[in-house]
Amino acid sequence: MTSWLHKYGNPTLHRVLLCVVLAANIIGGNTHSGESVCSSPPVSSCSECLRRGPQCAWCFEEGFLDGAEMGERCDLAGTLARRGCDLEFIEHPEVMVEVNATTSSTQVSPGAITITLRPGAEASVIVAVQQLERYPVDLYYLVDVSASMQENLDQLKTVGVALSHRMREHSSDLRLGFGSFVDKPVSPYINVHPSKINNPCSDFEVKCRPAHGFHHVLSMTANMSEFTRVIKRQRISGNMDTPEGGLDAMLQATVCQGEVGWRGEAKRLLLLMTDQPSHLALDSRLAGIVTPHDGHCHLENNIYMESTTMDHPSLGLLAEKLLENHIYSLFAVEQLQYQWYEELVRLLPGSNLLFQAPNLIDVVVDAYKRLLSVVQVSVSVEDRAFSRFLVSVSPLCPEGSVSHDNRSCSNVQPNQTVYFNITIGLHSCPDDHDDEDDVVQVFVRPVGYNESAIIKVHSRCRCHCGPDWRCHDDTTHQSTCGEDTPDTDHNNQDLNNPDMHTRTPDLDPEHTPTHPHTHGPAWSWQCREGGSGVDCNGRGVCVCGKCVCERNSLGTVYGQYCQMDDYSCPYQHGLLCGGRGMCVSGECVCEEDWTGESCMCPVSTATCLSDNGVLCSGRGRCVCGRCVCDDHQYSGAFCERCPTCHSSCQSHWRCIDCHLSYGLSQREAGQCNHTCAPLVGYVNDVTVLVGQEWRQCVYKKDNCNYRFHTALVSGNTLLHFNTQPECVSSRRYVGTFLSVCVLTFLPGLVMLAVLVLLLQRRSLPQSGATDQQYNPTGKDLSHIPATNEKTVSYRRDRPPSPDRPMEMHITVPKMPLGEPWQ
Repeated sequence: MTSWLHKYGNPTLHRVLLCVVLAANIIGGNTHSGESVCSSPPVSSCSECLRRGPQCAWCFEEGFLDGAEMGERCDLAGTLARRGCDLEFIEHPEVMVEVNATTSSTQVSPGAITITLRPGAEASVIVAVQQLERYPVDLYYLVDVSASMQENLDQLKTVGVALSHRMREHSSDLRLGFGSFVDKPVSPYINVHPSKINNPCSDFEVKCRPAHGFHHVLSMTANMSEFTRVIKRQRISGNMDTPEGGLDAMLQATVCQGEVGWRGEAKRLLLLMTDQPSHLALDSRLAGIVTPHDGHCHLENNIYMESTTMDHPSLGLLAEKLLENHIYSLFAVEQLQYQWYEELVRLLPGSNLLFQAPNLIDVVVDAYKRLLSVVQVSVSVEDRAFSRFLVSVSPLCPEGSVSHDNRSCSNVQPNQTVYFNITIGLHSCPDDHDDEDDVVQVFVRPVGYNESAIIKVHSRCRCHCGPDWRCHDDTTHQSTCGEDTPDTDHNNQDLNNPDMHTRTPDLDPEHTPTHPHTHGPAWSWQCREGGSGVDCNGRGVCVCGKCVCERNSLGTVYGQYCQMDDYSCPYQHGLLCGGRGMCVSGECVCEEDWTGESCMCPVSTATCLSDNGVLCSGRGRCVCGRCVCDDHQYSGAFCERCPTCHSSCQSHWRCIDCHLSYGLSQREAGQCNHTCAPLVGYVNDVTVLVGQEWRQCVYKKDNCNYRFHTALVSGNTLLHFNTQPECVSSRRYVGTFLSVCVLTFLPGLVMLAVLVLLLQRRSLPQSGATDQQYNPTGKDLSHIPATNEKTVSYRRDRPPSPDRPMEMHITVPKMPLGEPWQ
């Protein structure tokens, strides 16, 4: 199936493309949206269920949810399985893609693909298109021979041989053909005066040929001399209006394969030469022509015979025929009409626009090279099913090429391969969906290639429901019991039982049977569970001896006697079955990864693994996603804590003392087995033993501290000794005491001395400082008088007489220290 891929590209791309070819993508939302789509509103048949979407499935198991509404059989496949439907009874068609590699061709692979789709589903396939190095080429010249094209017609007379020589570089075999056109030979397009019909140029005393819609003049030939001879014999013609009938002539040159001589293996080029725009569809109404073009060939003796009876073709019809016949179209126009044709070629795949120039040969060769470098595909669906399918195309361009508008690749070199990812989706089933053999063909046509791929799409719109084709839906369900009444003796027996006259509960009108023999005491005994005096446990009505259960806002009621429902189950966080399961017969049927009464417990034990990957540290069980320790002394999320279960540090002192007596020697460690745990180890640094399972202890002996760690691992006690004790001598204690004393009292003494100095400085008199600053008498201030007096002299700066200054003497007695102020 993958042989067609191995021809092209690299192995890595092969693997990627193969995955895409085999992948079928289903359009669907999440689980909750899928449930609502399948079950609301209720469906009545399997086919209707499948049309709800690709996520919906139908349970055709007999007795499934017996008594419930028919629509309860339609749900997600996983939901139906959890509700008790066996997988073999679930109708859930899958998308299938089959690739027929034997039909692959040289340029397009694979040639045939089969897809099976159901409504709402889509599938993706890959089609590879390879560009060959050299092709044979068929070039057909379609020339406007109106009077204004005389110069261009003369130029063609020298094209044949020169073009043949130029194309040898790019083609293995070149053939040329020729045809001419003017316009429809009816009024108002031409002058219908008898003198103008045979010679439209009579006013100019020039002999012209009659106007014509299309004349095929020369079939494809490799004889360039014959091509030149035919061109030289051509004469111009004339018409009345400006637009010409170019598109009408193009369609005939395209579909008349045999007359023109198009070769199947050649690259086909149709070159239209004109200096005016062309008529479009509906333009012929001016001439009273209203019949649409049928797209067929109408040449008789190389003359288009339906030119006066059929309208001009539409652009859609012309594009379709160009694709079907693998023809590239080239438009060589004057500069004045360039913009009009520029808009036109956008609607015609594989088209190119050229300027009419003296170097017509160079223009044609460049256009051919440009067309070959662009690889584009066109995907079309049969008209009868076009509205039911969605098709999208995305190219995977080779290295060095460029993608344009997600439709094509340009700059593709010879022998390179372009891959197109084609996605096809089915919107709906056909109106006659009961037809199981509905097959729609999708055509994948590379533009300008003579090969194509065909995709056959089978619409899966009908249920099979196993080998018996019994879906147990409304299409096979009998709504009445028939006209025969039940056994009379049994009825009489039931009538004698007073419990049988209990009135059945009222239900919705849509559930109330109307047939006269479908319900009543004659059938009630079959609808009552043993010992019950109420039909269907009061939650349904008895129809034909079977319970038809009611449906309420809480959920679905089902069972032979309507004794079960899908809502009488435990709730977790306000959700039925914790939102992780379904209620079946009063019990939660949990999803794959959940368990428990209300589906609140995960099946996985990942939440119970400790840091070292051991389940509950080896001391418990994982219950509902949490560790339950086997011994109540253990605690913690992973049973890693046990404050009381470890032996006390003092209980290991004898063991430590024994090992110390042997000098902590590994060879003598066995002498202490009678006093120590079996697992003892020596380490240089116990600080590396970190973790909640290790307990730190200290043993003191001979002014030394011996540190050790103890732990309980898998029921065994572990001891790790530090071989480097921390020892302290008596002298060290004295030095430590003196150091503490000095460091304590010395800062206090320093602070006290500083405080005394500050107080003494503040107690000194402030006048001394003033006297030093100002001493007008010039006396010795250091002299301290013995008496209790002090003399102060004042002198004016300006005395009364300059010869005798005035002085004033004041005696101020000093106040004895401690004497109160008076």
